[in-house]
Amino acid sequence: MKMDNCLLALVCGVLFLGGGLARVVTVSPGPLIRVEGQLVSIRCDVNEYMGPREQDFDWMMSREPNGPKIKIISTFDPSYSEASHSKRVASGDISVVRLQDNVVELKIAEAKSLDAGFYWCQTPSTDSVISGNYEAQVQLIVIPNTLKVSPQTPPPVVPEGSDITLSCNVTRELTQPTYLSVTWSLKKGGTSEEVLTFGPQGDVITSAKYARRFADGGIRLVPGKNGLFELVISRLTTSDEGIYECNGTEWTHENGGKWIKIVERTKEMGTVAVTPTGQSLSVKASSSSSPSNTNLLLSPGDKLTLLCSVAADNLPSLGLEVTWLAEGRDIITMERSGVVISNTSGNVQRKRGEASLERTGTNEYRLGVSGVSGEDEGVYVCRIRAFIEKGGRSAGGGGRWHMAAEKTSSPVTVKVSQIKPNFTLALDSVRSPEMTAQPTELACHVTDIMHFPAGGRLGVAWEHTTLPGVSVDPQASHLVASLDGHGNLLPGAMYSDRLDSGVMSLSRAQPNIFKLRFLRTQEIDMGQYVCTVSAWSVNSQGDAVKTAEYESSPLTLRWDTKRPTLNVVAKRIREASVGGATFEMSCTVVTENLGEAGYSVLIQSQDSLESNVRTIMTLSPDNVLQHGGATDPNRRDNLVLTKSGASEFRFRLAGVQLSDRGFYWCDITAWTKQQPGHMWTKATSAESNKVKIDFQENGPSFSITIESDASTVYPWQTAKMKCSLSVSGSSPKTDDLAYEVRWFFTRLRGGQTMTQVASVDRFGVVKKEYRNSSSDVSIEREDTHSYMLNIHGAQDSDSGEYHCIATPWYLSASTGAWTQAGELTSSRIFLTVRFAVWESLKLPLLYGVSASIGVGLFSLVLGLVCAQCCCRNTAHTPRSRNKLMDLEMD
Repeated sequence: MKMDNCLLALVCGVLFLGGGLARVVTVSPGPLIRVEGQLVSIRCDVNEYMGPREQDFDWMMSREPNGPKIKIISTFDPSYSEASHSKRVASGDISVVRLQDNVVELKIAEAKSLDAGFYWCQTPSTDSVISGNYEAQVQLIVIPNTLKVSPQTPPPVVPEGSDITLSCNVTRELTQPTYLSVTWSLKKGGTSEEVLTFGPQGDVITSAKYARRFADGGIRLVPGKNGLFELVISRLTTSDEGIYECNGTEWTHENGGKWIKIVERTKEMGTVAVTPTGQSLSVKASSSSSPSNTNLLLSPGDKLTLLCSVAADNLPSLGLEVTWLAEGRDIITMERSGVVISNTSGNVQRKRGEASLERTGTNEYRLGVSGVSGEDEGVYVCRIRAFIEKGGRSAGGGGRWHMAAEKTSSPVTVKVSQIKPNFTLALDSVRSPEMTAQPTELACHVTDIMHFPAGGRLGVAWEHTTLPGVSVDPQASHLVASLDGHGNLLPGAMYSDRLDSGVMSLSRAQPNIFKLRFLRTQEIDMGQYVCTVSAWSVNSQGDAVKTAEYESSPLTLRWDTKRPTLNVVAKRIREASVGGATFEMSCTVVTENLGEAGYSVLIQSQDSLESNVRTIMTLSPDNVLQHGGATDPNRRDNLVLTKSGASEFRFRLAGVQLSDRGFYWCDITAWTKQQPGHMWTKATSAESNKVKIDFQENGPSFSITIESDASTVYPWQTAKMKCSLSVSGSSPKTDDLAYEVRWFFTRLRGGQTMTQVASVDRFGVVKKEYRNSSSDVSIEREDTHSYMLNIHGAQDSDSGEYHCIATPWYLSASTGAWTQAGELTSSRIFLTVRFAVWESLKLPLLYGVSASIGVGLFSLVLGLVCAQCCCRNTAHTPRSRNKLMDLEMD
């Protein structure tokens, strides 16, 4: 019964599962419109099926909706095809491609008109229950290929900036609802890039490269009639040259809302070359009075008129910027918009209207300069910059332009005749130095001035040529400084710092006298000096113009150079005769041929005259103190180096040690500054005589004694023995002295066998030895030189001879290290511990007698009390007087 129930449940589950699934077979939505000779693909898939994951498919077709079905191809049976299609299947013209386990695609490589009809996709059943559909149908319409693309050949060469029209005719015979699109492409080398596409929905699509240009109107589409389409590209540039192609495509719009390309055709339109503007652009500058003459001679005050002629193949499409230049500097410019800008002349702004520029023709521009002077002389050229408009608007609101070419005309030389001023120069030395660092003054006199214009000014330039051997670059000429026509001081590169600091000055003492002064003359200042005086006049624009220039005869400035000398004397201030003393010496500097200077000091030493030299301390010219490598870091507080006078230095060494013995001296270097704020420059150096530190080390001497306050003690008393030390000679400080003390004991007087009792080291650590006694010992330090041994609770075993042994340690002032002195042994003292018999027995005897008397008296009293209370009769019987007693009584 149980087995039957399980079988019934299994059957019900299978039926339920089968009832929930229904096979669904779908194909591409139709009808499908395709072009004869093109590839056809029909997709088929199955879902919601049972059985294996991989399904098989059978394809059939019929030319009529209800006509007989013709078997085409199957994924399961290779012999499925009928004879009418077997050859095409075998050749691969018709094939089926499996895309997934449940998806296949029927492919017809080249569609024929006979392929038009209805196609069925059928799936054999693998389901346990028949449910759903097992086939799907779609209609295929094959139309003839009537697409035609007929482009017109564009001009092969186009000037830069011009427009070009690319015409292309795309047509087809309309038998079914199909649509057309046209695409223009530009091919360069092996790559092709689409420019613009129109259709199939009537929309225009451009590539990213041409999107901005299309939006600005640089590329336009002009649809025509009868399939004619025109693409207009404006303002061509060299990047637009290449091979242009026209592509026509026919599209179909299927039920799923999907656009399908059914046929396309591409034709090459032709090669277009863009001629750069620079190849055809030409510029010519000439005089209005004599066009063929390139040299003009004018008189002061005349008007200069020059013409600039421009020629180019595409001149109407160009925007021109015209600039006249004189001696390489801009004079005046006319922008593309026609705005004229008068440019700067040196550091002085020309007034507007002095130089004029106007356009006199389509390709001609005229420059006019009124009231010429000597400043207007020079070579004049006309520069043309040609711009091509890109279209659209720039960020500033104007049009977008790019410069296509730049050309400069041949030069025109302009000369202005004039009478130059004439004068004579005399250079002399007002004050000459006799040695370095002394002041110098030179004067340049201007005399015999002729033809000097009213309002004219004089300027001067001083030059210096070094003497051979003084500079690294012999006979080099350098500009010291100059005064221009406005009186502006222009320092030379090598003398700028000295002029700024004031150690040099350039002045105009009188209108015709110029002076050059050195407050501190240096050796590099020796040489030949020349003053060059220039005459300046003011032109009609108010600018200072140099009209004449004359140079004086050279003046040689030289003196006998006396090298600075330095002598250093060291002497002892404080003698160090013992270790720990203070050594002090002074070093005095004596100089010759040396002005204001700074000194650096090195304190050096050596153990002997043949040993290595050590640097103890250094003092820089800026009074920065440093310790040398031979200085012990722990002793730096004992070293002092100071400047005690303008030319005296003192060195002090406190707490000398044996290692400090040797020779000491000063190594002093003199430094000078060319001017305040400059770096120090070494002038000369010298070493002093050597001062010797020499002393002998005599350490302190020590002695030891032992004493006791009592040589005899009784048991349980405390015995005290004091070990005292004394020091003589060079006594060190209390903190620089320590002792190690040990105590020894022997039972016999004069015995040789010693037992150590206790000890204390130099750090104060006490150590007690093991003893067979009930007493205890301790060591007490009373002062720096006294140590007390205490025996607490003395016993008979503590009787014997005691002595102490001490080892002194002291901090040597000569070496700076702790030094161990010789071991000291004290004399011996005998300690007796007495045993007193009476003292030992008197208390026990006293206690015993007292106890015996007390017990006897207590017994007597107790007997009397008992006799009185317990053994007395109540009736008194007189005693018989008989000498014999009664027997009863006995």
